[in-house]
Amino acid sequence: MDSPEETITGIVSRLKDAPGALLPILHAIQDELGHVPAAAVPVIADGLNLSRAEVHGVVSFYHYFRDTPPGRHTIHLCRAEACQAMNQRTLERHAKARLGIDFHQTTADGVFTFEPVYCLGNCACAPSMLVDGELYGRVTPDRFDSIASEWERR
Repeated sequence: MDSPEETITGIVSRLKDAPGALLPILHAIQDELGHVPAAAVPVIADGLNLSRAEVHGVVSFYHYFRDTPPGRHTIHLCRAEACQAMNQRTLERHAKARLGIDFHQTTADGVFTFEPVYCLGNCACAPSMLVDGELYGRVTPDRFDSIASEWERR
């Protein structure tokens, strides 16, 4: 198993000549490590002949990229119009209170990272959420608690 530094260097070497290489490199690093660590910024900058500020600017601009490791499980809560029409805002407030965090944050115990998403394609069963790739529809605050409790045990 490669160290994070070796993983980053390998990804930059492999993808640096691709058109528009910065985003594919960032995605590959996050896919491998779960986040884009600060130590990756100078390696990417050197490999692409960019400034560190340019690379950091892209990482910090896009909410998708994380600079800290995610929780053991990631909850994506749909915020699209169909879910909003079915009481998503109440569910969102409940979820934030239950988890004790806001979007783009991780619970203190490292179990959950909470992320917004703008359509899961499950509009007929709104409001919807995704936990580690498992889709849930017609989520109420009580059902959210049940689902979260189940995933806490995993």
